Amino acid sequence: MIIELGHFALILALVLACVQTVVPLVGASRNWPGAMAAGGPAANGQFLCLAFAFAALTYGFVTSDFSLRLVTANSHTDKPLIYKITGVWGNHEGSMLLWCVILALYAAMAAVFGGNLRPSLRARVIGVQGAISVAFLSFLVFTSNPFSRLATPPMNGQDLNPLLQDPGLAFHPPFLYLGYVGLSMAFSFAVAALIEGRVDAAWGRWVRPWTLAAWLFLTVGIALGSWWAYYELGWGGFWFWDPVENASFMPWLISAALLHSAIVVEKREALKSWTILLAILAFGFSLIGAFIVRSGVLTSVHAFANDPERGVYLLMITGLFMGGALTLYAARAAVLEAKGVFALASREAALVANNVLLAVSAFVVFVGTVWPLVAEMAFDRKLSVGAPFFDAAFTPFMVALAMLLPLGSLMPWKRARMDRVMAPLWGALALSVALGALVWVLQTGGSMLAPIGAVLAAWVGLGVVADLWQRAGKGRDLSAKLRRLKGLPRADWGKSVAHAGFGVTLFGICALTAWQVEDIRVADVGDTYDVAGYTIALDEVRGGRGPNYQTTMASIEVSRGDRTIATLQPEKRFYPVAQMPTTEAAIDNGILRDIYVVIGDPQEDGGWAVRTYIKPFANWIWAGCIIMALGGCLSLSDRRHRVAAGAARAPAAGVPAE
Repeated sequence: MIIELGHFALILALVLACVQTVVPLVGASRNWPGAMAAGGPAANGQFLCLAFAFAALTYGFVTSDFSLRLVTANSHTDKPLIYKITGVWGNHEGSMLLWCVILALYAAMAAVFGGNLRPSLRARVIGVQGAISVAFLSFLVFTSNPFSRLATPPMNGQDLNPLLQDPGLAFHPPFLYLGYVGLSMAFSFAVAALIEGRVDAAWGRWVRPWTLAAWLFLTVGIALGSWWAYYELGWGGFWFWDPVENASFMPWLISAALLHSAIVVEKREALKSWTILLAILAFGFSLIGAFIVRSGVLTSVHAFANDPERGVYLLMITGLFMGGALTLYAARAAVLEAKGVFALASREAALVANNVLLAVSAFVVFVGTVWPLVAEMAFDRKLSVGAPFFDAAFTPFMVALAMLLPLGSLMPWKRARMDRVMAPLWGALALSVALGALVWVLQTGGSMLAPIGAVLAAWVGLGVVADLWQRAGKGRDLSAKLRRLKGLPRADWGKSVAHAGFGVTLFGICALTAWQVEDIRVADVGDTYDVAGYTIALDEVRGGRGPNYQTTMASIEVSRGDRTIATLQPEKRFYPVAQMPTTEAAIDNGILRDIYVVIGDPQEDGGWAVRTYIKPFANWIWAGCIIMALGGCLSLSDRRHRVAAGAARAPAAGVPAE
């Protein structure tokens, strides 16, 4: 009965989404207050219906209702409860239902917290968001029904993909979807502004918190996915330029550009056309990501589905919304005229350069991701674009971005003098170069990547310190400076923290790539060997059983001199129901290095394949992501960003109140 009610709630949500689309949009065009106000209740009702449908599907997974086709294909009675719950979104149909729930959640939030928006703009935003819901709910109901029943239920299920039975993957998709779908709000604001023919400073302030929230969730989701790939796949890497990894990375880059561009619209009423375009493209890349994950056109270990027919529907949805939005964008070009003017040396110019670097780097990732598909379709050639291409083509843009950040933060609006901008940065530059030289000397040869990474990370970090010191005021004593710093808006602190996190991640990536040590060998039980100053001893290999898997577990002692550092227990698991093996790496985590050990298959002539990695500063990568996310949280908590609090004041001037 609960399952049938969930299915009914899903269909009712589709009906309410149609109401949410048509009524407020018509009301806004005719200036009917009642019709414009109807969008809010429709959005709230749609969210409640979808939340109930999602809860009903979760109930089916938790109770192992194998009359549901989806539960049979993605669950098993022996599976731990947490993975029964995460099985809800560990598949195509369930993940699309989660996508629709989050779409409705954002529309409901716009309805509840958008009281300061102009009624016509609020109605159009909710209406456009409703149109997106109609498209995806139709896709879900007619092609991917999660409540489909089996005529003859089996005694047990086929289990969830073993790679997804991991805590990291339990939380990775929801955070990613909160980011992916969050960009639909920036898209809805852009389309609503184009329909209304009004893009001003107030619009820039309204769109920023939604973009910031999406960027924040994408940051956390990508970091969780990278962390999972690092310890679960057993390959020893944190990023593989996999098509699905790229599918989440491209919207992150574009949303970062949009976030900075919206600042210029808010402060200077410039870059209107570019900002609207970024808002459209950011959601467009999210839709492309959904297509890549579900169509099967590009092979990935992360893909939810391999169904070209469903991919066609997603491609049609992408074409409909992107084509329609870009057509409207072209038609409304006249209303996007910029008012603010600025010099080549100014904060506006620095933000333009920031945008160009982020947008072009996203385009590079896009080309590398889809080129194998284009080559096969157009030239009948099978190509593989891997890490060498991405590293060579993408890295220069991130280096340039890191060099620009401190300069852009210290530049004034409209016009800047470079001698004044550089005055507080000369010390930071000297210290950064000195640190890079020290790293180069200490590493006694080898790759220049680590010294360059040290210079850039220090430059970004010390640039943050210089920016905050400037904001504390000149000629003040230390206590007065600290009081002034304490009084800075949270958005300013959030920017500084996020930039510092970027520097930390940058150094972690460079240090790990330059200094990691890899050892692959066949070892017998009782063997010892040295790797980068550590002594590795294979003490034991034994079999065992888990809740729903069989395991081969090794016991490996790691020591340095006479001191035992850790006893690691890597595993090789086999899931009988799914008939699939997985590799469980054992890692001794540290601030300055990780010791990473993987046990492989037994060898025909005896012994075991053992892979050992020494990974310097690996955890700095995710620590930097956490710091960036913390910066996003600080900015989002700024009272000025709470759905543009107070932005509706002085609407005639089009300038938000401070």
